[in-house]
Amino acid sequence: MTCPFQRILDPSHRANPYPLFDELRATPVARQDDGTYVVSTYREIVALLHDPRVSSTRRSLRDPAFIGLDPPEHDRLRHLAMRHFGPPHNPGKIDALRPDMLAITTGLVDALAGRQRADLVDEVAYPLPVAMICRLLGVPREDESTFHAWADRLIELIGPGDDDDAERERERQEVADKLDRYLEGLVEERRREPADDMLSGLIADGGMSQGQIVRTGVLLLIAGHETTINLIANGMLTFLRNPDVLARVHDDPELIIPAVEELLRFEPPVQFISSRVALADIAVGGVTIPAGAPIVLALAAGSRDPGHVADPDTFSLDRPRNEHLGFGGGVHYCFGAPLARLEAQIALTELVRRLRNPRLVTDPPPYRPSALLRGPRHLLVEYDEILPAR
Repeated sequence: MTCPFQRILDPSHRANPYPLFDELRATPVARQDDGTYVVSTYREIVALLHDPRVSSTRRSLRDPAFIGLDPPEHDRLRHLAMRHFGPPHNPGKIDALRPDMLAITTGLVDALAGRQRADLVDEVAYPLPVAMICRLLGVPREDESTFHAWADRLIELIGPGDDDDAERERERQEVADKLDRYLEGLVEERRREPADDMLSGLIADGGMSQGQIVRTGVLLLIAGHETTINLIANGMLTFLRNPDVLARVHDDPELIIPAVEELLRFEPPVQFISSRVALADIAVGGVTIPAGAPIVLALAAGSRDPGHVADPDTFSLDRPRNEHLGFGGGVHYCFGAPLARLEAQIALTELVRRLRNPRLVTDPPPYRPSALLRGPRHLLVEYDEILPAR
């Protein structure tokens, strides 16, 4: 029998990988045949997320985004990006987007009226985060569908277990080049005609090279919508599978805050981190990971570790301290966490409130092929009617 991690990567297990994560945790630090070490328990993952001997540097890339660098250069570039995205320089930046998010979501849900079936991925979960990250970065609305197709394909081609596949690598590079060229053109436009957007701000700061601005833009375009699509879709799927949760959130909208945190633990859009390398021998979980070895951190397994959380396979709105790995941790803690949280809170609140008697058409729904960023490709839901917006 193949090892649990290889079976997790198999698309046939995408609908429910969690029993395999249970198997994986039986060996908290497991060496794979290719020399990769997969770490699957909460305590060990947290230790490595904060260990400076674990590197994120991707030496094969020219001008990588900060996510692919170690301190101090990672810290410098991340700080420059954060100046235009949130605290401490713009502490109210994300919350100020709330009216726009609500207006966009209201319009998307309004469009579901007059019928009794919708695909919540295509019609709500996808267009909201795409619209918001494009607005922040300065991507023209007419280009949203083009870049989304590239980003979607790139996500399908990224992940562990395929590094020796020359054809996948060729296509991955081809799609990445298209995204780079698109952003290069957009950056040049903003140099000529600055606007009130993040790309213009990064150019004006002068702290990043052209390549660094492009790579930061690509990172934010992909990370700024792909993960949130899955968070919203996984959220609605989980609510529909748990009618008591759906009813409680409907009756008390304030519960959406703990609900989204529990979703990040229970059905995280990012299942693992596959881009770490040991800079030195590291003793963890009774195993020594040798210098130079690739490391995979199985975040989804860690967040359901029974050694960390009680009753881990139950979705609960009442966890007193919900410490999860949904946004990673350490210096690479998710840059867009505040944006993703707010988008999910608003989208799920509106869907729960306005869809009367929603029910799943297919369970499990079809899933996207990526094991890394896991979520439904489509989420067909039937309902009796769309209730009016407030």
